[in-house]
Amino acid sequence: MRKRRFFLKLIMVLCLFLIANTVFALLAYHATTWLYSRLGAEPQGFWLQLGTVIGVFVLFACSAAIIFLIGLNRQRNYWDTIVDALSRMAKGDFDVKLDLKADEEDQFGQLIHGINHMAVELGELERMRQEFISNVSHEIQSPLTSINGFAKALKNINLPEEKRQHYLDIIELESHRLSKISENLLKLTSLESQHHPFEPKQYRLDKQLRNVVLALEPNWLEKELDFDLHLDNICITADEDLMNQVWMNLLTNSIKFTPNKGTISLSMRLDSDRITVIVQDTGIGLTEEQQMHIFERFYKADQSRTATNGGSGLGLAIVKKIIDMHNGTITVESKLAEWTRFLITIPIVSISARAND
Repeated sequence: MRKRRFFLKLIMVLCLFLIANTVFALLAYHATTWLYSRLGAEPQGFWLQLGTVIGVFVLFACSAAIIFLIGLNRQRNYWDTIVDALSRMAKGDFDVKLDLKADEEDQFGQLIHGINHMAVELGELERMRQEFISNVSHEIQSPLTSINGFAKALKNINLPEEKRQHYLDIIELESHRLSKISENLLKLTSLESQHHPFEPKQYRLDKQLRNVVLALEPNWLEKELDFDLHLDNICITADEDLMNQVWMNLLTNSIKFTPNKGTISLSMRLDSDRITVIVQDTGIGLTEEQQMHIFERFYKADQSRTATNGGSGLGLAIVKKIIDMHNGTITVESKLAEWTRFLITIPIVSISARAND
């Protein structure tokens, strides 16, 4: 297709060149004839043709010079517009759109398209950065406000010991929450920096899942939850520490949002060279809108519950990033007030996505 367009343009240029030279020849012939008649000279043969050729050359050169100057001025305007757009982007203004007319298939058109696309992407990154800063500020401000308020209350010397202890417990809880936010932020930043260690090795996935369930035993026993395990003896090659955090975050969430005497099931399904782990609970469930945003940073499906439980909205974002690093997928299915199911699919032999860059 591109070659065809090139040949069509070449044929059009040749046709225009021939037409232009024919017009120039007619003009030169009439001009030299008029000039000779005014001078009273009538050259013949070679000299007559030479005069016509010189006339054609002069007309062609003048036309080429005029076209060149017009094109040069237009090109200068184009480049000035492009340089101005790049300067605005360098200063942080990404509301830039070049409306220069150009064929997207040639190099100049690709340059304009690339600048417009870059402005859109940088604008989106800036929006995400501002939103991230706003969310971080909000999340940090909440526990700091509580700590500051209860610390001032403790200065009251007449405060009963029971209330004093209660305030100290709240300060300790909010301090832990603040520490957890900071820890998760550092973890997520490290994972997204493309420099976080990725050390895949072969290990028993079912054994890892059982160990996580046992580690969380005090949490689910306190709420009298039933754990239903259907785990096969399967080995995978993945980063064991990172995957351990995935299961820990998912099961901790399930325990948090499952009412007392509920049920959490943990099972796995082998599909060719991939393994799917299914975490399902009889918890509060999620709406369709919540399911769409559940893996976003700082998103909280239930503000009151996450605040009570010290959630920061970063746990599932970290889970999603770790699964992406293993070239896997994670999806959520839920029915409000009845159940929630997470499906995590990863290759049995996982290779970091960065290794393929």
